[in-house]
Amino acid sequence: MSDVVDCDPDELQSLFLFESLTAEQREQLCRCGHVEVVDPGPVYAEGDDATCFYVLLDGEITLSKLSGGEAIEINRTSERGVYAGAWQAYLGDRAPQRYMASMDVVRRSRFFVLDADVFGALMREWFPMAVHLLEGLFFGQQNTKAVIDQRERLLALGSLSAGLTHELNNPAAAAVRATAALRDRVSHMRRKLAVIASGSYDTDALTALMRLQDQAAELVGKAPDLTPMETADREDELGEWFTDHGIADGWDLAPTFVAAGLDVAWLDRVAADAGDGLLESTVRWLNYTVETELLMSEIAESTTRISTLVGAAKQYSQIDRAPFTRVDLRMLLKSTLVILAGRLGDGVTVVKDFDPDLPEVAAYAAELNQVWTNLIDNAVAAMGGTGTLTVRTRRDGDNAVVEIRDSGPGIPAEVRNRIFEPFFTTKPVGEGTGLGLDISRRIVVNKHGGDLWVESVPGDTAFVVRLPLNGPRGLPGAGPVEETEGEGT
Repeated sequence: MSDVVDCDPDELQSLFLFESLTAEQREQLCRCGHVEVVDPGPVYAEGDDATCFYVLLDGEITLSKLSGGEAIEINRTSERGVYAGAWQAYLGDRAPQRYMASMDVVRRSRFFVLDADVFGALMREWFPMAVHLLEGLFFGQQNTKAVIDQRERLLALGSLSAGLTHELNNPAAAAVRATAALRDRVSHMRRKLAVIASGSYDTDALTALMRLQDQAAELVGKAPDLTPMETADREDELGEWFTDHGIADGWDLAPTFVAAGLDVAWLDRVAADAGDGLLESTVRWLNYTVETELLMSEIAESTTRISTLVGAAKQYSQIDRAPFTRVDLRMLLKSTLVILAGRLGDGVTVVKDFDPDLPEVAAYAAELNQVWTNLIDNAVAAMGGTGTLTVRTRRDGDNAVVEIRDSGPGIPAEVRNRIFEPFFTTKPVGEGTGLGLDISRRIVVNKHGGDLWVESVPGDTAFVVRLPLNGPRGLPGAGPVEETEGEGT
């Protein structure tokens, strides 16, 4: 509840904000504005249209901002002359005119109140030079943020490109090698087929050979996974079998047959079907068949890997989705890990602990992937490329929580409160911009209405991201929350 009372120009002179104004200007302020007495309770809410500029005459107020769905108090004051509300009205329609925080009255308070449009007009009329300076500062900061964000996106794109190139190179090279080898094997098979066609095999022998070929091809697809010791033992067994049956260079054939899952018992059946006269010719034909199947399997695996990587890149960049949509955080995290696999290297053990029941979250998927990239990259750097990276998701009420943990040395207490500051970095010169965590925090907090914090002890550092399941302001499919500056107090 509030009451409007008379405005006293002399009282306005006692406030630091108005002490340099002329008597005429103070009288004009009283004519244009009013003094309002407000009982304890809310005055305005963050995100509402900013319609009034408030100056505290006496009383006590608090300012709070939403973080992770909770109101966090950022200031509590009873100092006369502090101001809040539509203090950006001098920018007109060139900036979002919304309250950047919520204001509550703690005890009955008096305010000098100006309509936003009147405050903006008086600022431009009375202080044209100051307004120009403030405009330059405001839009300069906005441009700086845009440049920084652009650079971070380019850095993320560079990481994506470098990681994807590294990961694509191995399967692509494997497919090229396998294709060349397959061409050679097919050439040998054509020559062997010419020998078979010359009459070395009668009808029954040829039928048996085709049956054995089909069996060998089928067994390749069912080959068991063997340990190195088991593989060596089987190669020895097959090498001895080939030697005992008079097949030249049998030890060279053994690895191929073992890789296909063929054993001594199966070769005994081959010997029985082929007979002694055609055994070596049959074995070599089957060797070509097995090699061909193995090479085709290698090509299939390589191309599947390439397809998987391209799919992960597509998921990572979200190039086929609307900017704001409902997404599965587990899929975003998995695609980021795939893209960063080259950077993780062999020294980092990745533990994925994903809550299977975590619902989808309303979010900007591509920007969240930028957050995961920054946090995972920092974790790997903190561990020096060796350690355990744990990526965990869980639900916390109406929020989804993502934890990126590393087993590095931890963040010293003396710098822990500064790590989210722009341009602050603990990395050597040239290795870090000091922008990754700042931008990550703005993406999480300002754009998603969530929260980002760090918990660190030696051997266990966790960056924790909390996101409202239904997006900013708790509304399904809600639009973005504008980036904000702090209230002037």
